[in-house]
Amino acid sequence: MSYWEKDIETATRANLERFQLERLQTTLKFAKQSQYYNRLFNKEGLTPESFKSIKDISKIPFTTKDDLRENFPYGFLAVDKKDVIRLHSSSGTTGNPTVIFHNKHDLDSWANLIARSMYTTGVRETDVFQNICGYGLFTGGLGFQYGAERLGVLTIPAGAGNSRRQIKLMQDYDTTVIHTIPSYVPHLVDVFREMNLDPRIATHLRILLIGAEPHTEETRLRIQEMMGVKAFNSYGLTEMNGPGVAFECEAQQGMHVWEDCFYVEIINPETLEPIVDGEIGELVLTTLDRQANPVLRYRTQDLTRIIPGNCPCSRTHRRIDRIKGRTDDMFILRGCNIFPMQVEKILMKIPEVGNNYMILLETNNDVDEMIIEVEVKDSLLLDNYSRLEKLTRHIIAEVRNEVLVTPKIKLVETNTLPKSEGKAIRVKDFRNQY
Repeated sequence: MSYWEKDIETATRANLERFQLERLQTTLKFAKQSQYYNRLFNKEGLTPESFKSIKDISKIPFTTKDDLRENFPYGFLAVDKKDVIRLHSSSGTTGNPTVIFHNKHDLDSWANLIARSMYTTGVRETDVFQNICGYGLFTGGLGFQYGAERLGVLTIPAGAGNSRRQIKLMQDYDTTVIHTIPSYVPHLVDVFREMNLDPRIATHLRILLIGAEPHTEETRLRIQEMMGVKAFNSYGLTEMNGPGVAFECEAQQGMHVWEDCFYVEIINPETLEPIVDGEIGELVLTTLDRQANPVLRYRTQDLTRIIPGNCPCSRTHRRIDRIKGRTDDMFILRGCNIFPMQVEKILMKIPEVGNNYMILLETNNDVDEMIIEVEVKDSLLLDNYSRLEKLTRHIIAEVRNEVLVTPKIKLVETNTLPKSEGKAIRVKDFRNQY
């Protein structure tokens, strides 16, 4: 079964924008049936018929995560509840979760997008796909499950965790493709080593699909070297379905946003004005092919840029760069704006550094400090004072040059820092506790 949709994926910009406008007008008709957007449209004097160009989307005010939470649970529902067949939501650990509802059309559209995305990376129906992500309210499990089945590959719904069992499944069924979060891969490799196995020799893996948490290019390169396969970056969020919003092709030169289903904007997060292609700003997305729960001009809080120019793969859908961080991930230390990804980029370039780190923010003697705990690959290094000092000074200098703040560095043995169940936690801020 082929998911190379040439007419859509290589459409001219003019044809694509005409198609987007048609879908936007349909989306607005559904949105107006929700409590939230009905109130908003009436307040702003908007009707679906008032949109004559896709650029008219700027007439619509932004939607935020707070809007979704404040209208929990059914304020954004745009169809009769009897037609809804599934919901997904965020964890909601700090209040109401953000919940998204799907009808049959929405799930079919989502499955097609995942199938297209997987095909784009080189996955074919002859592959064996092992999904090492949680099933349930988290979108990465069921989203990829139905997409892989739509593509026609043999699927193994392994779920998250239990690494020895994951490895056995890979060996028993000759798994060729896996999907997981990037921070899990180093742990999986450690378990391979505990079993005296080399994943590059002991498996038939050829493709890794990684997503759900931001990671640097340096981390991707490490993952590829450890596993001996190509690792493809993906982007998604619950509010836009989950995975399948944007995906790398085999060229690995940015993630194609599937513009027949999502309208993409990049704005300055402070002024809210659009910025030109190539500049980093906040990603704003609008669903164009969802009925039960359309979301318009959603401020994702993710920082990225539109990559200018054409992709070697011949697809014309615009590409976004890997996520640089989130507006709510940024912390301010001594007047400097710092993103955890800046620290990760530096650490993953240093050969002696392991795969795990933690940033601690503390206040000592009324001075805010950044302490970075860093695992080292070779535990013997910790007994060699001169090498230890040299590595510590090197890390301090490289991080200071990147973030303009001098950190304190604590080197620790491999596998001594805590590992997260799910997305990695990289920053702990204790400043308010002092």
